[in-house]
Amino acid sequence: MSGTPALFTPFALRGVTFANRIVVSPMCQYAADDGYVGRWHRSHHGRFALSGVGGAVVESTGVTREGRITPGCLGIYLDAHVEGLREITAIYRDQGVPVGIQLNHAGRKASAAVPLEGAQPLATSDPARAWPIVAPSAEPLTPDWPVPEALSEDAIAEIIEAFVAAARRAVDAGFDFIEIHGAHGYLLHSFVSPIANRRNDGWGGDLAGRMRLPVEIARRIRAEIPADMPLFYRASAIDGVEGGLAIEDSVALAKALKTEGVDLIDCSSGGIHGASGNSSVPPAPGYLVEHAARIRKDADMPTMAVGLIVDPQQAEAVIAAGEADLVAMGRQLLAEPSFPYRAARELDIDDPAGVLPPAYAFFLRRRKVQK
Repeated sequence: MSGTPALFTPFALRGVTFANRIVVSPMCQYAADDGYVGRWHRSHHGRFALSGVGGAVVESTGVTREGRITPGCLGIYLDAHVEGLREITAIYRDQGVPVGIQLNHAGRKASAAVPLEGAQPLATSDPARAWPIVAPSAEPLTPDWPVPEALSEDAIAEIIEAFVAAARRAVDAGFDFIEIHGAHGYLLHSFVSPIANRRNDGWGGDLAGRMRLPVEIARRIRAEIPADMPLFYRASAIDGVEGGLAIEDSVALAKALKTEGVDLIDCSSGGIHGASGNSSVPPAPGYLVEHAARIRKDADMPTMAVGLIVDPQQAEAVIAAGEADLVAMGRQLLAEPSFPYRAARELDIDDPAGVLPPAYAFFLRRRKVQK
């Protein structure tokens, strides 16, 4: 192949350089005990650190105990959580792979059973383990979910401080970048979406009021973290339901976040009425790439594309066409951790084994059958 494929060119943001454009998407493992990193997390991330990816994002991590999606979710609401998270960052650092962490408050989607146990609200499936849930307004996720408590001004202020404290702990744990979770129906998304936010004070109403909370959190985190540390924001670019967020709203949000120091928008969709896939937009290969391209163009800032990106040529086309700067893969990398090596071979880079750690590359370069 003439030249380096776009997928395998480096990408720099502030003080961090991704060796290639393939990023491990944040994927909840529901394997934590009281928010702490366990043996499963170390094994899970070890696979990806050795795989040749350009970067990785650790799963949705609760900024408060009540902000976790399930009892099995990671937490970063205690200083004691930092030690285990340092083990994760060390795993990636040893291989030269930048790693970030996704900070989240689940809002009205919190206090749920883990998916292997049905993902139903604990309030009905296991009341003894349930905890109170909150939201911008007293609007349930679905008719089958409990009605959340509408957040007071004081409670909103406490959540902002929780995000800032979590960012401080993330720096202490050695993460290279931070991603704020503002998608999939969780708290920040529910503030931005008119479906869930029915407030008539300064935290609701028009789009400027509805996006005030994520913008303020981004501003405060940017001021807290090092100047050379990238800040990502995951957005549901569209709600995909009548009366919900449109792409124009997300462009406006991206512009406001950019002003406050957010460096990249991680473009997902849906989730305001349940699972992230609950929208009128049918999943298909690359079905969310157009949103990453639109935000990249109209907000004039880097984006990360997600959504059934499963093929090397497909991923290469996204980057080569300038539709996004990074591609995030979840289930594809679960199924095939060696995807970067396969992509390097199929895209005919000069030394495909070079995407892997030296100990692996040494032997693969000497392999008789290369394809």
